[in-house]
Amino acid sequence: MCDLGARPGAALIMLPGMTVELHIPDTVTGCQTLIGELTKTVAEGEQKIVSLQQQIETLKLEMAELLRRAFQKRSERYLQDPGQLRLDFGNTPDAIDAAAGLAEAVLQAGAEAGIEVQGHTRRKKGGDKPRNEQLPAHLPRYEVEAPVPADVRFCAAHGERKIIGHDRTETLEYQRPKLRVRVTLIPKFACAKEAECGVKEPVRPQGLVEGNRYDTSIAAEIITAKYGYHLPYYRQQDLFAGSGWTPSRGTLLNIATAAGDLLPPLIDYFRQEVLGSGAVGTDDTRVTLLLPAVLPMPVDGDQKSQRIHEVFSEAMRDNKPSVGARIWAYRSLTVPLNVFDFTVSRHRDGADEFLVDSKFTGKLLADCYSGYQGITLRSDSRIERAACNAHARRKIFEARDNHPLLGAQLLALYRELYDIEDRARSLSAEDRLLLRKLEGERVWERMRAVVDGEMAAQLLPKEKMAEALNYLRNHWDALRLYLTDARLPIDNNDVEQLMKQVAVGRKNWLFIGSVAAGERAADFLTLVSSALRNDLDVYDYVKAVLDALLAGSTDYAALRPDQWAKAHPESVRTYRQDERRDRVDAQRTRREFRRARQKQPPDSS
Repeated sequence: MCDLGARPGAALIMLPGMTVELHIPDTVTGCQTLIGELTKTVAEGEQKIVSLQQQIETLKLEMAELLRRAFQKRSERYLQDPGQLRLDFGNTPDAIDAAAGLAEAVLQAGAEAGIEVQGHTRRKKGGDKPRNEQLPAHLPRYEVEAPVPADVRFCAAHGERKIIGHDRTETLEYQRPKLRVRVTLIPKFACAKEAECGVKEPVRPQGLVEGNRYDTSIAAEIITAKYGYHLPYYRQQDLFAGSGWTPSRGTLLNIATAAGDLLPPLIDYFRQEVLGSGAVGTDDTRVTLLLPAVLPMPVDGDQKSQRIHEVFSEAMRDNKPSVGARIWAYRSLTVPLNVFDFTVSRHRDGADEFLVDSKFTGKLLADCYSGYQGITLRSDSRIERAACNAHARRKIFEARDNHPLLGAQLLALYRELYDIEDRARSLSAEDRLLLRKLEGERVWERMRAVVDGEMAAQLLPKEKMAEALNYLRNHWDALRLYLTDARLPIDNNDVEQLMKQVAVGRKNWLFIGSVAAGERAADFLTLVSSALRNDLDVYDYVKAVLDALLAGSTDYAALRPDQWAKAHPESVRTYRQDERRDRVDAQRTRREFRRARQKQPPDSS
């Protein structure tokens, strides 16, 4: 509000909470100058308001993201209608019961709508026979007679009753694992009449530790417990103590170390198999590595030891007790092997050392970490990088709230791409490539039109949706590379799942004590993870490997988990295979029903 009558040559400007006296020049030139300055001030103020509004919007988005991470589920399930809300019933018993009957409800709804959907039938052992609820026949059994009260055994009128038969019930019991000591008698021989011939005895069996005090079965249990069930040594103490033997943590560590010393030749064979497969997915995660008491000196010509020396020196100067090391997973996309590697840092130690320095040639599927982006150039174009579409889709999903229409278009396109991959999964390599070319290419063309469209051009540079679209643009070719190679999946989710094996263990054993312990842990993870990938009983497989290596075997091909499984079908966990097939069938049924519903013409009524 302005009051020109305040006094000659002045005007009172009424602002909220204050009054400012503005002096008005008495010349036209002065007034023009004042107007110009006021206009400039107003423009600067408006610009500052816009900047503050952008900051407010950014803070709101950050706050919403923090609230989402803190209180909401992390599911990325997408509903095609952005205005349709979803009720979350949590993990209540009612919700679990409803989820269990989802496949049957889908089939029934499809039948009522006249839609042909391939049915999902849960596989039963023995073909179409009903499920056998009896306890396994191979388990040992013993019989006890139920206690009989006197009023049942004796009749008040006729005396003692006669037993005419028994009903049987079977109850499964659990006994703690039993330990036993194997005493090996080593005979000594001497000539009866010629003492000077001396004493002869057979070669003593080779053992893990001096004196052959601990069998490979103990080492296999320690390795399986720590890297299969994520139990640190101090918890394993309690398990062994329950069976009558209370080892120290140092004893358990020494047994595991002795077992780990046998593995490098086999792990190196696995590594060469993965490198020779031509298509590898990779990811990494952080682990805490304790600093040594004495700084290790670098080895001349060894870049890895020099890098370790640099990282440790810097941490010691800063008085840090530990550093953030890395465990990497390399999953072959053609050979059923997972190989883990340990490095002290992420700086050129990981993928470059494992892949570039080893002359790997082929496709590398990974996220868009900057260390991967230049790997094609550093490998002289031997390695072609493919990007993970799950990362790109996740960025869009997390930015959809402020731009629901744009987000809905992109998420719907990604749904189409994943539906194509769902149908392509059971096809041959040639047919999979053909399907991707006929349908996938067209979806990507539509996505490019959205990414470069008018709605995307109106986004502010700092908005999350703008960052998500820039991610798509910057890695466009790498995100589409899977269209040209049937070995490549659309995303890197299978490799990222391997990181859970490290993350769950990390929450239990907390840290790694030395570089040697980290390298040994990577070898154990390679052995256990590859066994799990092939649905093997981890303990059986690890013990067989240790026995073979301890006996001096160099037939590493026979110890490859997929080959070993063929020779030992009794150690294959078929129930895991059945569960996985059932889960895939149920998911495929739901997706087929949804696709069929989308193809139906709209109801004219």
